[in-house]
Amino acid sequence: MRSIVAACGAVIVGLLTACSSAAGGADTAPGTLHGPYSVVRAVDGDTIRVNRNGEEIVIRFIGIDTPETVAPDRPVECFGPEASSRTKALVEGGQVWLEYDEVSGLTDKYDRTLAFVWLDQQTMLNELLIREGYAEEVTYTDGYAHQRDFQEAEREAQSAGAGLWTACAGQNS
Repeated sequence: MRSIVAACGAVIVGLLTACSSAAGGADTAPGTLHGPYSVVRAVDGDTIRVNRNGEEIVIRFIGIDTPETVAPDRPVECFGPEASSRTKALVEGGQVWLEYDEVSGLTDKYDRTLAFVWLDQQTMLNELLIREGYAEEVTYTDGYAHQRDFQEAEREAQSAGAGLWTACAGQNS
């Protein structure tokens, strides 16, 4: 009898969660893909704006950093325009899925939503940008999901001299 009650309770919780998400609430459970959400625009190489359930939010990609192009107190960095253009080409006019990370948390100190951004069910934008040499892996919070994959992708990009690893050797710090 207890197992039936527990099973029914789990079903009810699941239905309430689904109804909350369908009613416009943000489903932010880590480790699963949420979306698709329409991309409003790319801000720069590692930040985009999406429409999540009727609300425009800023998404900062977890685990990566691209050279700066829009920071008001910093100059445009080597390969920044290329990184911004690549992100824009991949996302603008399209949809993305978001994966949140329990270790990184939901937002950063600038109140941007932190996420792994997926172009489709198999292609994560964060990792693709590293692999192609438009971004480097940066560990803001140790132990985030996909950290080892990102570090391996960076080693491969460096070895291949992809993107910023050749174009900016020793320039960005």
